[in-house]
Amino acid sequence: MDSPEFPAGFFDRMDPSGDAFFYAVPRLVTHIDDNAIAVVGTLYDELGIGGDVLDLMGSWVSHFRTPPERLTVLGMNAEELAANPMAAATAVHDLNADPRLPFEDDSFDAVVCCVSVDYLTRPIEVFSDVARVARPGGTLVCTFSNRCFPTKAIRGWLYSGDDEHCRIVSRYFALATGWDAPRAERRTPLDHRGDPLLAVWARRSRPGPA
Repeated sequence: MDSPEFPAGFFDRMDPSGDAFFYAVPRLVTHIDDNAIAVVGTLYDELGIGGDVLDLMGSWVSHFRTPPERLTVLGMNAEELAANPMAAATAVHDLNADPRLPFEDDSFDAVVCCVSVDYLTRPIEVFSDVARVARPGGTLVCTFSNRCFPTKAIRGWLYSGDDEHCRIVSRYFALATGWDAPRAERRTPLDHRGDPLLAVWARRSRPGPA
């Protein structure tokens, strides 16, 4: 679904077929290099990501240096999810087919989404529903690099650079309901020779006075 904020076709993909087929075969690989993985874990520690945490669009590995007390991993492949040693619970769910998460309101202290936000075709709906399942004050942190499955990433992402990716994800937060103003950072230096790592995060808005 296109948004008035984005041009027609922004959320189209080269391969418009259902994601269930693409993700049917497990891929027990990492999608960023070891340094970028370490940078993700450091950011989670800096932001105090812990408690009941949801790893959104996750897989067989979650990049925490300090594992949260309870981690739920939502992804597309049951075998990948079953192989995740940090997962206390898993859920197979296609957010592009149904952006409503299969969880109750106020279920999680924090939500993370690592190198997957570029595949969302209905991101504003997803971000709004993440706000529903996140507890007030909880953080949604999206980390990403410049690597992806190009046939499944949205066209707007493929034709944008790193700084533009940060602006895109920041607009998702701004257009979704329930989030404070986002913060965006490049977490690896500009002259870094490995995979770049960028992040955008925001806190779930707390209810105002009655």
